[in-house]
Amino acid sequence: MDFSHIENWVFDLDNTLYPAKHDLFAQVDQRMTDFICQALNINFDEARYLQKLYLKDYGTTLAGLMQHHEMHPDAFLEFVHDVDVSVLPPSPGLSKAIDRLPGRKYIFTNGTQAHAQRVMARLGISHHFDDIFDIIKANYLPKPAVNIYTDMLNAFDLKPKTTAFFEDMPRNLKPAHDLGLTTVLIRTHELDALERSYNGDDDADHVHHTTHCLETFLTTIKFAQSAS
Repeated sequence: MDFSHIENWVFDLDNTLYPAKHDLFAQVDQRMTDFICQALNINFDEARYLQKLYLKDYGTTLAGLMQHHEMHPDAFLEFVHDVDVSVLPPSPGLSKAIDRLPGRKYIFTNGTQAHAQRVMARLGISHHFDDIFDIIKANYLPKPAVNIYTDMLNAFDLKPKTTAFFEDMPRNLKPAHDLGLTTVLIRTHELDALERSYNGDDDADHVHHTTHCLETFLTTIKFAQSAS
């Protein structure tokens, strides 16, 4: 738990900065299915199948829709992120935990900047973060595509060896590990066989640290003496 070498902190958004138990992303998930039903004029089961297939094969459902159906991304992103963030309680404990981290902090998400800003404002943590690298800045190329990790690092002028990345999906940590970042998995639940088949193993070598609670983890890690 020695993070004395870390100068920059990069966080995924959904199910990472807030616990999955609040089911905010479940709203996004449902709205993706609804959008596909309407856009492709198919039933719920067919839409759900395509949604999960494209997630598995392309990293996001949107990427698959763009590839196979020439879907315009803006309409999709606006629709699926029109969710009720009031299900999230403000998190002064998380705010305090993030505040103790030395150095710069960023959001790296497959969602949109607008969605990230709404979530961060609801949690009460917006003021801690320097910038957001979202799916639009990534030119709609999602994690775990390696190129966008490099683009994110370059955009924020971050050195991999001094950067930590927090994420709830194991497969999204592998490119970060391969580039030299320190990786932390927020384990929202134990992965079943189906999830492991497309999401990766949560105990793989590219997962350096694992926690069930981001707030607790951030309050217990150690920094360099000068930053303590």
